[in-house]
Amino acid sequence: MSNFQLPTPNLQSLISNVRAAQRVVALTGAGMSAESGIPTFRDPQSGLWAKYDPTQLATVGAFERDPKLVWDWYEWRRATRRDTQPNPGHFALAAMAKLLPHFVVVTQNIDGLHHLAGSPDAIELHGNLARNKCSREDVVIDRAEARATNDGLLACPRCGAYLRPDVVWFGEALPRDALERAFAEATHCDAFFAIGTSGLVEPAAALPRFAKRAGAFVVEINPEETPLSASADVVLRGKAGQVLPALMKNLGFQI
Repeated sequence: MSNFQLPTPNLQSLISNVRAAQRVVALTGAGMSAESGIPTFRDPQSGLWAKYDPTQLATVGAFERDPKLVWDWYEWRRATRRDTQPNPGHFALAAMAKLLPHFVVVTQNIDGLHHLAGSPDAIELHGNLARNKCSREDVVIDRAEARATNDGLLACPRCGAYLRPDVVWFGEALPRDALERAFAEATHCDAFFAIGTSGLVEPAAALPRFAKRAGAFVVEINPEETPLSASADVVLRGKAGQVLPALMKNLGFQI
């Protein structure tokens, strides 16, 4: 258990609101994954990929121009994350899901660490790096069912189009079902946590605003100030891996 001490201002209000909440939503961003050692897009790449701009690789256009290059980059990313483990913040959220009446994680991250930590309900707004989908039919295809191609890629067993990672690329819309459910959860929750997210990337950045307007108690957990900080009911400055276990302790919950 972390020895991190939650600040005393508004602490009792935070505890009483979370304990009384029937529906709780936690939005997590890149900062939470960074605590598990996963670099963000803003961090420099390494090795062979240091000369490439990630924002130029993660696009439909890049895949159409050079599918092998994009595929190999994502295979490298998968390999570097294979041994990555959830951090205490992930486990704290998974514990909350078991202890609160209705708890949903909405994540901007594609690493699957919430599922690995045991969160039973994680809405993945940007997809999941471990999955692949058909680049033509837009349906998830299990890797074991894919057909290998002569150029080292995988193809859809139904239509023959290349498979691509099941993640949202720059210029693409978020999955409609995931986005609609995220906004529905945000507008019907009693408490909303924004954790390790910059508050700059739309439409996810709008979720805490929707929750606030609907009457939810909004908590920000972030080492840095964000656009959400001024309107949040409580701001906890620190990393999720420190703050969330301390919050669980103050709530009387065990991880």
